[in-house]
Amino acid sequence: MTDTTKTASEQDRVLIFDTTLRDGEQSPGATMTHDEKLEIAALLDEMGVDIIEAGFPIASEGDFEAVSAIARQSRNATICGLARANYKDIDRCWEAVKHAKSPRIHTFIGTSPLHRAIPNLDMDQMAERIHDTVSHARNLCDNIQWSPMDATRTEHDYLCRVVEIAIKAGATTINIPDTVGYTAPRESAELIRMLLGRVPGADTVVFATHCHNDLGMATANALAAVEAGARQIECTINGLGERAGNTALEEVVMALKVRNDIMPYRTGIDTTRIMNISRKVAAVSGFPVQFNKAIVGKNAFAHESGIHQDGMLKNAQTFEIMRPADVGLADTSLVMGKHSGRAALRAKLKDLGYDLADNQLNDVFVRFKALADRKKEVYDDDIVALIQDQVTSAEHDILQLKRLRVVCGTEGPQEAEMTLSIEGEDHSIDATGDGPVDAAFNAVKMLYPHHAKLHLYQVHAVTEGTDAQATVSVRLEEDGKISTGQAADTDTVVASVKAYVNALNRLIHRRQKSAPGADVKDIHYTSHA
Repeated sequence: MTDTTKTASEQDRVLIFDTTLRDGEQSPGATMTHDEKLEIAALLDEMGVDIIEAGFPIASEGDFEAVSAIARQSRNATICGLARANYKDIDRCWEAVKHAKSPRIHTFIGTSPLHRAIPNLDMDQMAERIHDTVSHARNLCDNIQWSPMDATRTEHDYLCRVVEIAIKAGATTINIPDTVGYTAPRESAELIRMLLGRVPGADTVVFATHCHNDLGMATANALAAVEAGARQIECTINGLGERAGNTALEEVVMALKVRNDIMPYRTGIDTTRIMNISRKVAAVSGFPVQFNKAIVGKNAFAHESGIHQDGMLKNAQTFEIMRPADVGLADTSLVMGKHSGRAALRAKLKDLGYDLADNQLNDVFVRFKALADRKKEVYDDDIVALIQDQVTSAEHDILQLKRLRVVCGTEGPQEAEMTLSIEGEDHSIDATGDGPVDAAFNAVKMLYPHHAKLHLYQVHAVTEGTDAQATVSVRLEEDGKISTGQAADTDTVVASVKAYVNALNRLIHRRQKSAPGADVKDIHYTSHA
């Protein structure tokens, strides 16, 4: 079927391939638990994502189990697993995805001169491996995606050659990765046009684009590729991914929606779910969204300039090209307080995109009331912070903060008196340090000795005012493994200790499950694109 015979519907439809659970999880410290992966996959499925790359099944037993479970639970999306160009990877991938309503195998190999040198294959040897492995995958599954890793730095003649081989071997989707975020929009478009024009059979497959954001051009590169003929965009929620991340799902989807006048393409994404899943991914990954992040950042719909505020009051379109409601954000931030009841809180949570079971609502309500007693006004962002804090804490955690009292000021040393529950038994200690947070962290180390190093300590206020909740992110590294914890509280030191303890609990949990490698990834591990 040639491109000219395709229906208009097929020509303007852009498939959204989300790789948050695979490429996104490769961000150091962003490893998610089994249950978190299933929850995010369900949200992606409900949102209308066409293909969910659920993981890299050969990487660990935990990855395999998560991909298998996601394949079984998926209702609408195609479920994809990643595999290197060898039979063992491909077989393992198929075992994980075969129970999906619509399974896909995604296999890849690096084709640029730099990447060909890694397996020490010449051009002919690599071409033969591509033919053999894609053929093997196609014998297992009729939906095969193939990627030439580092395609944008691969010689054009050789890239055309191997793409043709992959198509003839049975690939149904050809993904063109800008693995190192090196290309520019014009180059991205020209590369897709060149492949569509030169490769026999190119009109029988879907071309995809996978862009990294090292130079801040991932979204622009992806949209340029679409304009040139690509019909699948690989992306992640919040742009999560290795190094500077990937094309952000929310950015490309809203760009196609807002600028439909010059980019007449459509997706199947329910954009009103964007803010909800953005917050969920930020909570479970421990990667807070920067305030000025496009679409989902806290300031994306905020206006401080007097001129801007005046214009907004007269006509919102003066300074906003989309409505907050378009991405699932309430138009106004309604204030709740200590007199608000459980029904009001449930309604507020529903407006914010959270549909909680009764027991979950009860827990959040108790914490909401405690917060309302400490704060004059509780805003939407305060409530979201409560939800996110709930995600990072669990009753079965080995470590739980029970009591904390700090002494600080101009006269040192600063002190922390702490009671920490360790496997259900309370332990107390006094510690000193260079400031209240350092003293509190020292107390944790004394009560639970460990070798984890603090790589990141980040604090930001959720709302304005001296009684604002502080959200703290902590990143720890132990024996090459990274874990991130996050917590919120009106007391910054309490939030800091909770985040530190959350990160430690994640490390302990993964340490216990590390044999035979469940949900554990080495921070030096990289796989593709």
